[in-house]
Amino acid sequence: MQLYKTEKGVVIQRGHVRYLKDLADWDGFINRSGLYQALLKDLEGLPPSKEEPLVTKTLPPIGNQEIWASGVTYMRSKQARIQESEKAGGGSFYDKVYDAERPELFFKASAQRTVGDGGTVRIRKDSSWDVPEPELTLFVCAEGTIEGYTIGNDMSSRSIEGENPLYLPQAKTYDGCAGLGPCIYVPENPISQHTEISLDILREDKSVFTGSIAINQMKRTHDELVSFLYSECKFPNGCFLMTGTGIVPPDSFTLQRGDEIRIRIGPIGTLTNYVG
Repeated sequence: MQLYKTEKGVVIQRGHVRYLKDLADWDGFINRSGLYQALLKDLEGLPPSKEEPLVTKTLPPIGNQEIWASGVTYMRSKQARIQESEKAGGGSFYDKVYDAERPELFFKASAQRTVGDGGTVRIRKDSSWDVPEPELTLFVCAEGTIEGYTIGNDMSSRSIEGENPLYLPQAKTYDGCAGLGPCIYVPENPISQHTEISLDILREDKSVFTGSIAINQMKRTHDELVSFLYSECKFPNGCFLMTGTGIVPPDSFTLQRGDEIRIRIGPIGTLTNYVG
């Protein structure tokens, strides 16, 4: 099932059928252990929506949750981090993270700094090398169980991040630093490890970069990342956790204002953002 947050309520899509449910408390609605089974009960007696196709404006599927992120979870990400550190004169910090017991986890964004499908993400004025990082993103409830999945666009200032690891918060967290959506995908079973993430960047309607990777190329498991995140943090409304990227444009590439970023993950859909 897919959950779309809209101005009219939540649209629940099951197969090809959509249901519209009035909703006053988004946080309480998604923050339930056993969310799939809870949604089945929600649908009992709820008539199908007459809106076909979905025309109601969708919103970022986030309420009072924090977004956290994982780094260096794919080999390609490890290689890119090493290269950017070398170019900026930094040290060999990231090559050690890939093989360490403890993963890299960091706070990414609040809802205030997050845009949804069709929204405008930003590149920093003080950065000269910027890329999107397309990531499968987990929705984890307050009890620490993975209840759903969405698409994350982890905007990153590689010139700042590579200069010094202490600058990571500035490279990652700023207004318009994250895209999330278009929905929360809630399956009965964990998402298939053969699921592919694809990225397409368009400039003046022409593709300037494409890439794809299967999530089974991740070094760390989803449960492992969640375990470390929840070991010393409580999330009363649940939490979104970006799981890292394995798609990194070449070092010669940087985003420009006006670019269109399309990230697709099969069962979730496509997250489209524009660069401002």
